[in-house]
Amino acid sequence: MNSQEKELKQLEERLNLLVKQQAKFTEEIEELQKALADLRFKAKSSQTAKQVQKPPAPKTTAATPLKASRKFYRLPSKQILGGVCAGLSEYTGINLALMRLIWVLFGLAFCIGVVVYLAMWIIVPSSPISAPRQASAPAETPKDSEASSVSKSQAEEQPTHVFDSPPGRPAFNLEKYIGESLISKIGVVILIIGFGIGAKYSIEKGLISPLVRVILGYLTASLLLLAGVRLRASYEKFSAVLVSGAMALFYFVTYVAYAYYDLWPQTAAFALMVLFTIGTVYAALKYDQQIIAHIGMVGAYAVPFLLSEGRGQAMILFSYITIINLGILFLALRKYWKLLSVFSFGLTWLIFFTWYVSAYEMEQHWSLTWLFLILFFSIFYCSFLAYKLLKKETFNWLDVALLLGNAFIFFGFGYDLLESSPDTSTYLGSFTFLNGLLHGLVGLLIYRRKLADQNVFYLLSGLALIFLTISIPVQLDGNWVTLLWMGEATLLFWIGRNRQAVIYEQMAYPLIVLALLSLNQDWAVASQASKNLPEALEYTPFFNVLLLSSLLCATALAYMNYLFHRVPEASDSEGSDSLRPLIGYSLAGLLLLVLFASFAVEISNYWNRIYATENSGIQPWPWFIRGLTESFKAVWMLIYSFAFLSGLCLYNFSRLNSRSLGAASLVLQGIALLLFLTAGLYSLSELREAFLAGVTQPDFLSAGFPLGIRYLVLALLGLLFYTAHTNLKRYAPYLLSNGSFDLVLALSAVWIATSELLHWLDIYGAANVYKLWVSILWGVYALLLVGLGIWNRKKHLRVAAIALFAFTLLKLFFYDIAHLNTLSKTVVFVSLGILLLLVSYLYNRFKEKLYEEEGPE
Repeated sequence: MNSQEKELKQLEERLNLLVKQQAKFTEEIEELQKALADLRFKAKSSQTAKQVQKPPAPKTTAATPLKASRKFYRLPSKQILGGVCAGLSEYTGINLALMRLIWVLFGLAFCIGVVVYLAMWIIVPSSPISAPRQASAPAETPKDSEASSVSKSQAEEQPTHVFDSPPGRPAFNLEKYIGESLISKIGVVILIIGFGIGAKYSIEKGLISPLVRVILGYLTASLLLLAGVRLRASYEKFSAVLVSGAMALFYFVTYVAYAYYDLWPQTAAFALMVLFTIGTVYAALKYDQQIIAHIGMVGAYAVPFLLSEGRGQAMILFSYITIINLGILFLALRKYWKLLSVFSFGLTWLIFFTWYVSAYEMEQHWSLTWLFLILFFSIFYCSFLAYKLLKKETFNWLDVALLLGNAFIFFGFGYDLLESSPDTSTYLGSFTFLNGLLHGLVGLLIYRRKLADQNVFYLLSGLALIFLTISIPVQLDGNWVTLLWMGEATLLFWIGRNRQAVIYEQMAYPLIVLALLSLNQDWAVASQASKNLPEALEYTPFFNVLLLSSLLCATALAYMNYLFHRVPEASDSEGSDSLRPLIGYSLAGLLLLVLFASFAVEISNYWNRIYATENSGIQPWPWFIRGLTESFKAVWMLIYSFAFLSGLCLYNFSRLNSRSLGAASLVLQGIALLLFLTAGLYSLSELREAFLAGVTQPDFLSAGFPLGIRYLVLALLGLLFYTAHTNLKRYAPYLLSNGSFDLVLALSAVWIATSELLHWLDIYGAANVYKLWVSILWGVYALLLVGLGIWNRKKHLRVAAIALFAFTLLKLFFYDIAHLNTLSKTVVFVSLGILLLLVSYLYNRFKEKLYEEEGPE
């Protein structure tokens, strides 16, 4: 023991020594860290002081960056017109799209906005930022390298701005810009203004004849054009502005000569406008400046409003627009200036719509309208596909919107044209089918020749599928607008999932909402029609286009649910983890809602139709239905609800095995049960009264229908309880173990048994004795619950039985006695007494077994 104590003491001494050394080392480490931190701080402060005292370099070289300066420039690299909005966005920090929207609103609300923009375009210089020079530099010495690293660290610490002059670029020379560029622009503008003032004075004083005025206008435009061409080599952008202004001036001088002075006939004016359009397209391609096309096309599209003399000139009006659009198609093949395509697309269909609403007459314009409708659709269809096919670029959201918009605008106008003519209204389905066939053939051609990426093929194939699918309901005068929305949503969702393009999927969600709103409107219209006598006679429940449209919408939602759960989403989708459960539940819920409502609406409309026609004498109905249509409608809705929910659960058990769907169906089953116990049993009691009223009728046997339907409901209710029990067993077993399901089942059973007792007592004419029999029924049922609770060792059933006994006794003493005769009182008291004694006997007979299994209670 002494040796062990000695060894233990030595180990403790060594441990204490090591602990002291560790504390010393820790203290030394902390001191070293503090010293290093102080030295670093002093070195950094000294270096900063030297940099501050260093005099500025007399000359900026490629090796030394310029001092950062924040100035306002135009940004031609981001320009749509002149880069003014892009420059303001970078200078102020406002989002570029928002800045452009502000200027558009400013220009529309106050015309001065356009003038201000043009002035800023002329005055504000473009950004001097360019790629740094790649000239070779002498090898850096260590000293230079150190200075370069210091400058680099300063640049990293100090924020830079997009307008700062880049390294290797000389500073902006304001004097040079004013002398070489700004003065010339201002001079040209002043020259034009002065010429305009002089022309105005000469016209007011009658010094110049109309012919001379037009000649001077053309001469001015020609001079501007010539000046622009001559200045192109030195001032290309300024030259482009002059050329575009000259083309716009050509347009409007021609208009003045035609409209005010009658110097040109309409055909000559039309030919000149076509010539100017060709010149504008050529200049835009030659300069590679979209501004020329925009300014020129503004004048070009203004011509139809200016030169049109009314409805009789539709041929000239639309022929002119066709030529302009062919110019746009040519530009799309060469440049694909997207904004120009959007501009021409919107204006063309706006002009066409305005004319169609205000001036179209079927007798005069039907064939003409079809001709130009097909031409406009074909031109834009080709222009939207042309550049994508040539460059094989992926479609973005704007390309998709334009292509779909063009397709559905064409279909909408064509549908209205066919429907408005009695000779062609029967070809609506064929027209829809041909639309689908066209898109399908184009998509197949693109796929076979591999002309573009597969997204284009998917988009066109989806369009073909949409039109081919709705061709039948359209032919049957169906709700094609709803199907168009839903079909387009399905197409976009399919492309988004299969091609991993999240923007397509996001575009599908608002279209789903629009489709369901349209479907709800269709349901409301059909419901109203089934209640009115003239429409009710023409309405055929279940065999109509509305049900077909509803089922097609449900099929589309089912397919989107399949894609959502089976096809992975795009990897670049943001916020998908948080939104995915919400989107998944929403899609599934909408599918169930549409599927359930599709047949529920038909059931409701069937009985609405009977209600509208039962007293008309036009269509006879059985005597027991008259006056009970609302009750029959409620009962059949319960039958359908029980069957639908049970079938949904069975499908989930066999195919899906979804816990979420099981929980949702359980909630819906509870709601259906509550509705049955309240409103459903009341409706069945009304049918019983109809049965009793029909005893004296000659067709007494047919009155068994309202009696037998009661047990069809009860049978389906039993199936509902079976599926609910299986649902709980699979997905929520704790609700079975704690007795919740048993209590709901027991309460429902006594409720239904009471209703059934009253039902048969009423049939057999047992008046004023139902109180007696109800009390006896409750006592017997309570005894049965006690027996089940003892047999299955379920305490909650025994407690429920005791509660039912207590409620029955209260009813007996405070309600039944006052309305029963002596014999009835004797029967009920003796019966309940015997039942209570039986309950007590059961508790005493099996108490040892119960308390042994369950423990003390």
